[in-house]
Amino acid sequence: MARPVTGRGSGGRFGLQLLAPRLALLLAAVIIGGCANLPPTASIERSYSGRFSLAVTQSETGSQTQRSAWTGRFALAVGPQSLTLDLVTPLGATIARFETDPREARLLVPSNGHTRIARGADAQALAEQVLGWSLPIERMPDWIEGRPSSGRPFLMLAADEGSERFEQDGWSVTVQRVVDSKTGRYLQIERAGRDGLPSVALRVVLDGPTS
Repeated sequence: MARPVTGRGSGGRFGLQLLAPRLALLLAAVIIGGCANLPPTASIERSYSGRFSLAVTQSETGSQTQRSAWTGRFALAVGPQSLTLDLVTPLGATIARFETDPREARLLVPSNGHTRIARGADAQALAEQVLGWSLPIERMPDWIEGRPSSGRPFLMLAADEGSERFEQDGWSVTVQRVVDSKTGRYLQIERAGRDGLPSVALRVVLDGPTS
């Protein structure tokens, strides 16, 4: 089993050479170093799997922009007070795992036979710290079901027939309902760049709940 190695960089950055573009370097390290086995998830109530595509766009000075994009598969496991999100390359190598529980959020990265770990107060802040861009991990269990998260303000928006749209916590979410048994539900999740962070566009195509 892989051994955990915790680390923090100066200024709160993750000191594991995850520099911009962080996820590209992360993916390269996984492919070159091989994929370490991550520990199994805790008890779960429901789980989801499917495909994702992610585009991150950073506005530079003037009219220049820097855009990075990735595709792969994901697995989301939701427990009574926890969740685990695995991001996997098209070749099946784990890029990263996010875990949350009532105590903290963790980002686990397989690298050279070890599992490197970063810890933070919440998963979205951890994504900003480590990857350099935001990801609404803790909202995914509700959004993937096509509904806003409870206990948080939201705004319903006009949508095309067969779709629903809403805004919550600065994200715009479009949910396409299942049309037939051959078509899985998909989501388009977007956030404009702000406070020095790039804009993020995440598209999720569900295989459907696996349990």
